[in-house]
Amino acid sequence: MESETPTKASLVSSLMAVKRNSGKTYSEIATETGLTNVYVAQLLRRQAQLKPDTAPKLRAALPDLTEVHVHQMMEPPLRSYDPAIIQDPTVYRLNEAVMHFGESIKEIINEEFGDGIMSAIDFFCAVDKVKGVDGKDRVVLTFDGKYLPHTEHVSRFTCTTARFI
Repeated sequence: MESETPTKASLVSSLMAVKRNSGKTYSEIATETGLTNVYVAQLLRRQAQLKPDTAPKLRAALPDLTEVHVHQMMEPPLRSYDPAIIQDPTVYRLNEAVMHFGESIKEIINEEFGDGIMSAIDFFCAVDKVKGVDGKDRVVLTFDGKYLPHTEHVSRFTCTTARFI
């Protein structure tokens, strides 16, 4: 007998089957829901939480989603990854690109915004396909994150009566 609360792996497997059976791409589901294609993939892989206002749109796009699917997707996910994923050539090259260009990207962020970082929480990501000037297919990755300045750590408390025994 299957438990009422599926494991993350079994839920993701079931969600991937719903997507596969729909015949739709992540981009098609994204268009129907108003989300980015990467966020749709994150939802179906349980790397993002389905919000109440989005649930009806996702159910309309993927009618085979069950109440259990939707209920589980609305729970805060355990965001994780399999460390072996770095061995996948696509992920490896993406990591390589970020590592290779990272220092320059950091310097430009600091130059344009100041001492801070790009949020990976208040963050939008999309993958698009375009034709290059040579007519060949190209991958466009959009990372759109909120700027978060580093803050000075100023003491909010004065300790004039501290005693040490």
